[in-house]
Amino acid sequence: MTVTIYHNPKCSTSRNVLEMIRDNGVEPEVVEYLKTPPGKEKIAEIVKATGEPVRGILRERGTPYAELGLDDPKWSDDELIGFMVEHPILMNRPIVVTDKGAALCRPKEKVLELL
Repeated sequence: MTVTIYHNPKCSTSRNVLEMIRDNGVEPEVVEYLKTPPGKEKIAEIVKATGEPVRGILRERGTPYAELGLDDPKWSDDELIGFMVEHPILMNRPIVVTDKGAALCRPKEKVLELL
């Protein structure tokens, strides 16, 4: 099984999900998206795979979400993805992609559905 985690090592939920994946005998591809941010097409692909709306993947706390006015409904999905490319911290985590699908793993137990 192929597993990719979009991971922020400073996030306890992300660390816990990574540990849960490894505890299930899988060594995932770990993408530290703050160091190597995915491009616009990849983020769009990830969002689509999760089945979540783009706004469901946006992180508000500890990000420039408020100062950029991203709660304004005027922003299109494409524009919001552009903001995530420009400010990767806006991408919520951890997102896990496997052969079974993709999900924002909050709560952390959500990863078990993908393994």
